Amino acid sequence: MTSAAYELAQVNIGRLKAPLDSPQLKDFVDNLDPVNADADAADGFVWRLQSDGGDATDIAVFGDEWLIVNMSVWRDTNALTAYMYQGRHREMLARRREWFERVAEAMVALWWVPAGHRPTVAEAEERVLHLRANGPTPYAFTLRTSFPPGAAAPVLADLPEDLGCRV
Repeated sequence: MTSAAYELAQVNIGRLKAPLDSPQLKDFVDNLDPVNADADAADGFVWRLQSDGGDATDIAVFGDEWLIVNMSVWRDTNALTAYMYQGRHREMLARRREWFERVAEAMVALWWVPAGHRPTVAEAEERVLHLRANGPTPYAFTLRTSFPPGAAAPVLADLPEDLGCRV
């Protein structure tokens, strides 16, 4: 099974602390387009979920109006990690507690999809629920405990601790 036959899907769900049009979320909203443009131009980026507005902030997830979803597809975990922990995205990630509630349950999941497949929100919800119930498995995993395509044994990653990101 070659890795080129698969791409990495990721979903990240956040619970907002305030409405998107509030002053509290102004910096977050103002940076959506630049951060998304950085992702679109990043090495290994394949696709991201977006509505007609150009982002995914108005796409429903888990039927909760306080949750917003970010979903994308990448070449592999290395490409996703390189994008996440550098530049403007890293700066925004470091500030996420200003805009998003701290949630104890898993809100991020990764999984392999056949090259060319574009996951749906329902598929992402299923993967997050599976991760919550079972921990990291080849079906749904995290960056910290990932699985290569078709593998049963996890690969543990050394991710930056200073951002407090548990993915």
